[in-house]
Amino acid sequence: MTKNPTANGAGAIATAGLQHGEMGESRISRWLFNRTESSWIWLILRLYLGYEWFSAALGDKLESPSWRSGAGLAGFIHGALAKSGGSNPSVQGWYASFLRGVILPHAAFWAWVVAFGELLVGIALIVGIFTGLAAFFGGFMNFNYLMAGTVSLNPLLFVIATWLVLAWKVGGWYGLDRWVLPSLGTPWHPGESFHHTS
Repeated sequence: MTKNPTANGAGAIATAGLQHGEMGESRISRWLFNRTESSWIWLILRLYLGYEWFSAALGDKLESPSWRSGAGLAGFIHGALAKSGGSNPSVQGWYASFLRGVILPHAAFWAWVVAFGELLVGIALIVGIFTGLAAFFGGFMNFNYLMAGTVSLNPLLFVIATWLVLAWKVGGWYGLDRWVLPSLGTPWHPGESFHHTS
């Protein structure tokens, strides 16, 4: 009889109850993304990410008359469009066309969307409510900044957001998700609020 050398190790893969074609999950992955004992890690990352979005919304956008009027966003877009030329552009042609055709003509409207999007993502991450969704939309904004040729902190924030999306079940344990998620549940598993007793 051959023993599995990793059966009791940290890298062991859980295979019990798997259907054909399913992959097991390592213990470290289960601990990071499913166990509340790992929530302190996500709390630190969540608060950092939330602070970055919240302070960007208030300091750079909502308190800036230039941003509120749309001029700030228009300037940002013109800067991105300037990076779309040459043999190795920082901004791809299709994204430049999107900025030129969809965002730039309505810069004032989109400036408010961006500012309030950043603010709401920041607040949600700080208080730990709908952590996975907030991190997803934060990552989506990081993606758009990167596509517009702005590096800055965006790669780091995108990676943290991606990890928080993966940790959606425990990422907000030290926050409102501790009560909200069991109450509301998920689309595939309704929570306590949807269970009616007769």
